[in-house]
Amino acid sequence: MDLVVTSQKRPDAGETVLGESFKTVPGGKGANQAVAAARLGAEVTMIGRVGDDHFGRIILDNFKANSVNTQHVEPVTGMESGTAHIVLAEGDNSIVVVKAANDEVTPTYVDKAAEAIRSADIVLIQHEIPAETVVRVSAICAESGTPLLLNPAPVRSVPEEVINHAAYITPNEHEAAVLFEGLAPAEALRKYPNKLFITEGSRGVRYFDGEQEILVPTYKVEAVDTTGAGDTFNAAFAVALAEGMSLQESIRFANRAASLSVTKFGAQGGMPTRREVEESL
Repeated sequence: MDLVVTSQKRPDAGETVLGESFKTVPGGKGANQAVAAARLGAEVTMIGRVGDDHFGRIILDNFKANSVNTQHVEPVTGMESGTAHIVLAEGDNSIVVVKAANDEVTPTYVDKAAEAIRSADIVLIQHEIPAETVVRVSAICAESGTPLLLNPAPVRSVPEEVINHAAYITPNEHEAAVLFEGLAPAEALRKYPNKLFITEGSRGVRYFDGEQEILVPTYKVEAVDTTGAGDTFNAAFAVALAEGMSLQESIRFANRAASLSVTKFGAQGGMPTRREVEESL
């Protein structure tokens, strides 16, 4: 659950400022990506955990309202749901994530949902779950030939086997610097042609196609809330790839979806429908 405060100013260490509003809205990187993909027309199954608390019930209801399959989203007895504590100020966001029930998305838990992974057109995964679970999912995908899209956020080191198993990796500039320490962005892109896609915010998305470095520009909009823009990009990118669009078409589609998502409040509040994206393209 996202706990969102809006303020004119982001407080410095030791400083207290007056905020303008406070809202609770369903969030979480995996959930955001699932909802965004479903709104774009994909058939989506979520694998995750929630707490057996009030937030957990709201999160499950929100999935169902957005046509996300919750067969593999089980409440954890005696544990709270994951939360993200978000400050919106000065045109951007700052976020502290408390994983809570998300840490119960273990390799053993994922194995129970392995058939859903094997039968998928594409699998999205991110870092708000244990590192060993990402390793396990990447192995299942490698065994079954299921494309894996790794969104390495929040950033942490990634085992070489996961990088090798992933079909697509989508860090932002900061995450890419941590993941590929010692490599300049251009070197990392050349090392992973058509696999590594570095998102550069308002500039767009950069990748290496095997011959040249390509920057696919994004779309200029008046931003209201940037929370969830990256999740919308990843979901839309995955949907487009699963449908067989080319890399450039997929990135363009994802950039358009992400740009629309920031024009409304909340990570999921601005996530567009398929029709909205296609009409704006």
